[in-house]
Amino acid sequence: MQHVKLPRNEQGIETALAVLKQKFGDRVQTGTSIREQHGHTTTWIENQPPDGVVFAHSTAEVADIVTICSAHEVPVIAYGTGTSLEGHLNAPAGGISIDVSQMDKVLAVNAGDLDCRVQPGVTREDLNTYLRDRGLFFPIDPGANASLGGMAATNASGTNAVRYGTMKDNVLSLEAVMPDGRIIKTGTRARKSSAGYDLTRLLVGSEGTLCIITEITLRLQGIPEAIRSAHCSFPTVDAACQTVMAVIQYGLPVARIELLDEVMVKAINPYARLGLPETPLLLLEFHGTEASVAEQSEIFAALSEEHGGNGYKATETTEERNKLWKARHEAYWAMLQYRPGTHGVATDVCVPISKLAECVRASQVRASELGLIVPIVGHVGDGNFHATPLVDMSDPDEIERAARFVSWLNELAISMDGTCTGEHGIGQGKMPYLVKELGEATDFMSDIKRALDPKGIMNPGKIF
Repeated sequence: MQHVKLPRNEQGIETALAVLKQKFGDRVQTGTSIREQHGHTTTWIENQPPDGVVFAHSTAEVADIVTICSAHEVPVIAYGTGTSLEGHLNAPAGGISIDVSQMDKVLAVNAGDLDCRVQPGVTREDLNTYLRDRGLFFPIDPGANASLGGMAATNASGTNAVRYGTMKDNVLSLEAVMPDGRIIKTGTRARKSSAGYDLTRLLVGSEGTLCIITEITLRLQGIPEAIRSAHCSFPTVDAACQTVMAVIQYGLPVARIELLDEVMVKAINPYARLGLPETPLLLLEFHGTEASVAEQSEIFAALSEEHGGNGYKATETTEERNKLWKARHEAYWAMLQYRPGTHGVATDVCVPISKLAECVRASQVRASELGLIVPIVGHVGDGNFHATPLVDMSDPDEIERAARFVSWLNELAISMDGTCTGEHGIGQGKMPYLVKELGEATDFMSDIKRALDPKGIMNPGKIF
């Protein structure tokens, strides 16, 4: 997919690059490959590379880079690990990519208060490895080993969201560099506050359009005494979704509940060597004490049986549990192997739980009508799912049909009082749907953007 380029400030970019090279030396890179890497995202949106990449080592350096770019009205785009999905990292007006991947220190862990403070380049897997011997973990798990700065910027979610919430529920405060180069702190480690506007939640999910995040204070959780995973097959997607609705209405505190439709199961079986029935599948995980986990498992088994579930099996070992969730996290690569030579167009929507079965079923019907292969997988405990057309990018007709499917799905979700993005963000790819979803509220978002970033240098061409 192509996007219109924005006007470039050629003289400003040239001057800013010269100043940055003088100040940061070899940490300013302008080679074609590294620039394209920093404009790339796992998407079908065209690559729009920045003019230069600067590797920052501290908040003060980020502030210096932003101050220089602001003085010359040059765009800045934050970069963590490059796992975003909607063109967030592209530079449609050119500019400077600020790579914070080397700002990767865990700065403090307050075990008694169940919180920690990290730099934005720390990845979620590295944080959990660091926390493991303290009996703590950070629960947000989007699948990819994303940086925590990027996860905060896009309000990431994932498999554990049904129990532990999304990033906005787990960020206590931020340190951020604002568009004029000033450094602010948005809150404290207190668990609640009525002190002024909630800047933390304004900046979480702002996709780099209001600031560059340089430190994050996060809520942590104690590692549960017992963890049990399970899977259960269903005759139809409707039956699986009705079971999900029953689980939520019953109040069963599942930690994870994931849906894989029959196409996704067909893809994941050979890739992960699972041998599951090739029908819609729910994957689950229960956290708690040994007794509570056993009780949750028994209740789910009974609820699933009422809706036609069969083959329910709870894992007995950590090895089996890890194998199951590793397969789920590698679903994207399994899809690509299912139809070799294609590109997976990752998209996501989220609808009220009561509309989930209807939305998933309609997605399957529409994909069939358009002659597309579209595996479906989702964090269905909160109504969020991913439908991923597998597209031959050398076939213009297939690309056009896939684009029609993605557009249709976004509009369907909005018509159901849902959202065009549950966790990927708007970026470039979903801009046409934001006004359809929120109407005049987007005018006030634009006002906030202009007030905080009057020169429009923070990740321009995204969201609006």
